[in-house]
Amino acid sequence: MNDGSLQTEYAAIKARFAKRGADMAKKTVKLRPWTATEVYKLKSLAKKKVGAAKIAKVLKRTTRAVENKSYLLGVSLDTRG
Repeated sequence: MNDGSLQTEYAAIKARFAKRGADMAKKTVKLRPWTATEVYKLKSLAKKKVGAAKIAKVLKRTTRAVENKSYLLGVSLDTRG
């Protein structure tokens, strides 16, 4: 293979992956600050022994974000009675 055909083949492969959304590794994460309402909901749901996954769904945040915020607030997410 000469250098020209190798570059053409590379460009074709790159275009094929770009169509599939393979560049997702380059996606940047935009952190949203917690509002007072979200913190209130987090605390009230945790007090009712609702699990972290369900709280995350209600707040439209990741489970990990809910776990981290509850830790920072000193709120237990223990679901046992």
